[in-house]
Order: sequence, then structure tokens, then C-alpha cells
Amino acid sequence: MAKQNVAEQFVDILARAGVRRLYGVVGDSLNPVVDAVRRNPAVDWIHVRHEETAAFAAGAEAQITGKLAACAGSCGPGNLHLINGLYDAHRSMAPVLALASHIPSSEIGLGYFQETHPDQLFRECSHYSELISSPKQMPRLLHTAIQNAIGRSGVSVVSLPGDIADQPAPEKAVETALVTSRPTVRPGDAEIDALVEMIDAADKVTLFCGSGTAGAHAEVMEFAGKVKSPVGHALRGKEWIQYDNPYDVGMSGLLGYGAAYEATHECDLLILLGTDFPYNAFLPDDVRIAQVDVRPEHLGRRSRLDLAVWGDVRETLRCLIPRVRAKESRRFLDRMLKKHADALEGVVKAYTRKVEKHVPIHPEYVAAVIDELADEDAVFTVDTGMCNVWAARYLTPNGRRRVIGSFTHGSMANALPMAIGAQFTDRRRQVVAMSGDGGFSMLMGDFLTLVQYDLPVKIVLFNNSSLGMVELEMLVAGLPSYGTTNKNPDFAAVARACGAHGVRVEKPKHLAGALRDAFRHKGPALVDVVTDPNALSIPPKISADMVTGFALSASKIVLDGGVGRMLQMARSNLRNVPRL
Repeated sequence: MAKQNVAEQFVDILARAGVRRLYGVVGDSLNPVVDAVRRNPAVDWIHVRHEETAAFAAGAEAQITGKLAACAGSCGPGNLHLINGLYDAHRSMAPVLALASHIPSSEIGLGYFQETHPDQLFRECSHYSELISSPKQMPRLLHTAIQNAIGRSGVSVVSLPGDIADQPAPEKAVETALVTSRPTVRPGDAEIDALVEMIDAADKVTLFCGSGTAGAHAEVMEFAGKVKSPVGHALRGKEWIQYDNPYDVGMSGLLGYGAAYEATHECDLLILLGTDFPYNAFLPDDVRIAQVDVRPEHLGRRSRLDLAVWGDVRETLRCLIPRVRAKESRRFLDRMLKKHADALEGVVKAYTRKVEKHVPIHPEYVAAVIDELADEDAVFTVDTGMCNVWAARYLTPNGRRRVIGSFTHGSMANALPMAIGAQFTDRRRQVVAMSGDGGFSMLMGDFLTLVQYDLPVKIVLFNNSSLGMVELEMLVAGLPSYGTTNKNPDFAAVARACGAHGVRVEKPKHLAGALRDAFRHKGPALVDVVTDPNALSIPPKISADMVTGFALSASKIVLDGGVGRMLQMARSNLRNVPRL
């Protein structure tokens, strides 16, 4: 039997760690690894058109499966292209292993062609970034990188010179047992005791939930019912906590809606559950706050805390539920539910006025129709910008749907490459990319990846021929819009030229039929919808302090109302609430 080289051993270790795909673009320094993948039936090489797509795709796959995913780039410019997608994966806490192949080891530090120092470049967007300098070092270093990515939920980067990848692997390399899942973390008794005391002493408790509530829906509902608490959420908590929730009061932030803002400010005790919600201007500074998070570095970095609790949300609530006293009064909860329903009624009335006849098409209407027609277990990938707004307000979670976007890093052009990674995990599951024309055109070359692999991703293009969110920021700042206009092609014709299904929609009456046809199509499809760039209005809660920070924070103007099917849930939750 022929002796393995380092590249073959590298791929074998990835396969043992559960990696099934390696996304990337081939190149000379990467060739030994790509050839090793070719000969290993457990791992597929996914040839994308841009390495940034590779990193976004791996990040999306990791978020869908909860398992390690991997991407690769060749030396110098190749692996540099990975960096934006790796930043996003790292900030989304997605376990991703990135291979940054390197120039010949004898030339490092001598200004060689395409020389960079990837082990240094990727340190800010990873838990672990190291250079393999000898074959004997590789197995242990790769094991360490994998453990960091999985155990700490983020990115690890391994830099591997092409000449070392082609060398013979060491004999009898130690096969270290690999960690492939994370443990649960229970808070200490002292923190549980203190939190029970705070909850029992408060008359009005509000829960504000983030992505850390994944897997804890039942516990959150049981706890909220016992302490009669309204439940609000951040954008990344929406898919995990909003469905089947009789205590729902909506979402806070500039993309928010309903009564979440009021519920967090009018309570006696605010409990932050698994959220790293970044906009502290939307958090109160005059109520008691406790925070529960499995990552201790998140505790207290957004707001003043009266109590920090280090632990999983589910484990913490399991400790609390039998110990806290049940509250008798629903007065605060019912008042917040009423405010929430009233707020949604108002924006829906504004939104529904002649919406089915409005040309250019209301983007809100497009999102509402997508929500209605998409599968009950669909995966939605969402571009940053106005598509974030439409997803936040119109996509209805149900415990089986997933919504993935660059919600923390805030990168453009993420929806298409994330859809690639999501679709590879299950070709039978519907994947819908909600793309803006600006984001889509930035990485449009990887539409060809959909065609090449016949991935049945459905792209719905919100085409307002502008960088809509940037125009909005300029408007609020009193500046004329400049440099924000896109001269776009007929994207549907481009899709057809690539060999995919493509249709352009300019009138609302044609929208539902076009989406149904695209969703039924067995291969990749693009629906180019010409949308109104001026669908904007003032949200209910805004202050001078809220217009700083992330790009959206420059906006006092967000959207033209509308919250889709969420109004139905709010009305349902009010059925047993007495008139206030």
C-alpha cells in the first residue's frame, strides 16, 4: 500500500471530524490537498467561483448542521479572499475549519511571489490560526484547530505550505479522539440562588431572547408562563423563540416591531437570555437586568448588569422553573400583549392600502408572498440591508424553518453563497435566497456554481436598482444620495443565459404565479422582482442615542409598515386577555 502524504492525512482527519465538503478554488499550492480530496470518497471538493463564497457557504453549512464545515484557499490572494466570509462565520459562532495554503516553506519571509502571512492575517477572525512547518507537526496541529472550532464555536485556520502538503506523512501518527459536540453548562448554585431571589422580588419580569435560546423553546415558554412574562427577541432569536409563543411581544431594535421596546423598559426585571444584542441604546438603564449566556465574554458587554449568570439557557431555566414562585397577576403581561397587537394593527392597515396594485412593487408585499408560498421547513438566506428588514418582519418561524444572514458581521453579498452551503446539506429541502440587487451583483459569478452543481436554490431578487439602505442613511444625514444607483441588466435574462430558470416580475398580479413556478422548478431559479425603493416610514420608537453604531443605526426611517402573519398570532394571544 502506498504511503500517505501530508495532504492525504489532512483530508482523512477532516473526514473523521465529520467534514463532508471542502469549498474552494483550486490553485498550485492547494493542488496536493485537492488531489487528496479527489481520491477520498468521504469528502467532496466544491468548486466555487470566488473564495469569499467558499467561506460563506461553509459558515452556512455549519449553522444548518451544527457540525464542522470547511473551506480552502490557495496561497496569497486565494486565501485572502476567504477573510470576509470567515469573519462572518466567526461572529456567527459557526464551527468552520479554513485551510490557507501557503508558498513553499523555504521561501517564507523572503518576499516570494504571492507571499502573505496567513497565520497572522486570520488571527482576528478565528480562535486559532497557526502555520504547519513540518509533516510531523500536522496531525496534532490540525486536531487542535478542529477542537478549537467545535469547542469554542467559531473559526480555526490552518496554514499549510504546498511543498509540505506533498511530503510523506509521518508513520504511526497518533489518532487523537476528536470532540465533535459541545457539553452543556450549568450555572453555579450561588448564581441560581441570586437569580431566583431577583425573580421572586420583581412584580414585572420581561424576557429578551437571542440565538442562545436555540433548543430551549419549551423551557422559555414554561418559565414565561410561570412568571407571567412578556417575551421579546433580537433578530437572531426570532427563528428560535417567536413561534407557538403566547407571550410574544415582538422584536426590539431599528428593525423591530410591536411592544418589545416597551416591555423591556417598563418591567422591574429584564432577563437577557442567550443574546449579544449589540444596540445598547435600545436597552433600559433604569431597571434591574440579569443576563444568562454560555459565553462569559458576552456577559455585561452591552449593558449594566445586576447579575451575570454563566450557563446554557436551557440548563439555567431547568434549574429556575421548579424554584421560582408562580406569579398570580397577568396585568403587566396582558397590557404588553395588548400594546403589541395594537402596534401591529396600525402598521398592517398602512401597508395593505392598494398594495396589490402598487407599481413598482412594494418589497413588503414580495416578502409576504414568499412567506405564504415557501415550504414549512424552508431555509431562508437573507442579504444585509433592506432584505434584513423584510425578513425580520415577514418571515414566519415555526420551529422548522431557518433564517440565516450576516446578522452580526453585516456583510453585503451573503445570501447567494450562504444558500449554496445550505442547499448542499440537503438537496430536497427548499432554500430561498432573499437577495438585494447590490448584494447579488457583488458575487453574481457564483450563480454559475448553482448551475454547475444543479443546486435547486431559489433566488428572489429585490431589485430597486440602488443601494437602498445606504440611500436611507444619506437621507437621514441630510445628504443627497450619491454613488448608490445601480444600472442593472435584466437579471432573469442573465439567469436564463447561464442555463437556469429566470423570470422578471414588474406587476404585483404576476408575482405569486412567478414564485410558484420558480419554487416548483427542479433546478436553480431566479425571480427578478422590480421593487419600490421608496417604501419607508418612521418606526414607533427612536431617539438621538439610537442613531449611532452599525449602519442601520444611522437611520431614523426604516420601512412602510407591515408585519405579515405575525398579526394573526398577536390577535390569537389576545383572545383570553381582558379589555384594559
